[in-house]
Amino acid sequence: MGTFSLFLTIVQFVSALILIVLVMLQTTKSEGLTGTIGGKASATFKGKPGLDEKLSQLTKWSAVSFAITSALLYWISTKAGV
Repeated sequence: MGTFSLFLTIVQFVSALILIVLVMLQTTKSEGLTGTIGGKASATFKGKPGLDEKLSQLTKWSAVSFAITSALLYWISTKAGV
């Protein structure tokens, strides 16, 4: 295993852990009737409209980094013939 693939494996592992933690920290959007109308209004009434959006953005970027590292590791493994 090359140095670059080892680095990508570590980045993939860390991004997977971060992704799991971020998903677990998010509030559910389907809490009763307010979830069917729209989850954004209920988040505003809770007094923290910015936290949910920040968690959503961090989750998105963590998922993107996980997907990119997974694709790169797959590509490296097929090129190496492992």
